[in-house]
Amino acid sequence: MARRKGRVKDKWREKRWVTVYAPDSFNNVPIGYIPITDDTNAVGRVIEVTLYDILKGDPSQHQYKIYFQINNVEGDKASTVFKRYEYSKEFLRSLVRRGSSKINFVIDIKTNDGYVFRVKVLALTHRQLNTSRQHALRLIARDVINNTIPSMNIEQFVQATCYSKINSDIMAAFKKVIRVRHVGLEKVKLIRTAEKETKLLEA
Repeated sequence: MARRKGRVKDKWREKRWVTVYAPDSFNNVPIGYIPITDDTNAVGRVIEVTLYDILKGDPSQHQYKIYFQINNVEGDKASTVFKRYEYSKEFLRSLVRRGSSKINFVIDIKTNDGYVFRVKVLALTHRQLNTSRQHALRLIARDVINNTIPSMNIEQFVQATCYSKINSDIMAAFKKVIRVRHVGLEKVKLIRTAEKETKLLEA
């Protein structure tokens, strides 16, 4: 006797669709429309967009990738926190040229409301620089970051990152020493949230 087949669940029918919104620093613009199984499983999901997807401005903004992580779901809306910003691989490849120095500098920095970010600065020169010159530029980049970011809250920092304010500040400081071809934040990653910071203080 043939076994009766159970009803096959339609997983897509069980899902519901929610609109995902960027954080306050991006004016809560919608950045995605995704299916979720339930609120709990949705929290923690990461949404990848480009700066152009948010600002709809210059097409060159496609070269900057931004990652947001869902932190809360209410009804058909999901809110997010800023997770990461980075140059696209294609953009990075286009920047590198022969006969110039590529200078990287990585620093962990905390905003005034307790968020800790790992910031990777990239500088590209017009010509090859010796080790001492490269070291001098790293020190300048470190000083700019240490003198500006700790006074910002997370919203101000995210805006300064994605809208190139920090890049401009570093470039202006570099120009006092040497002209460079490109300066930018190649990657910015959230490594500790303010909530975790609070728990550490309470422990």
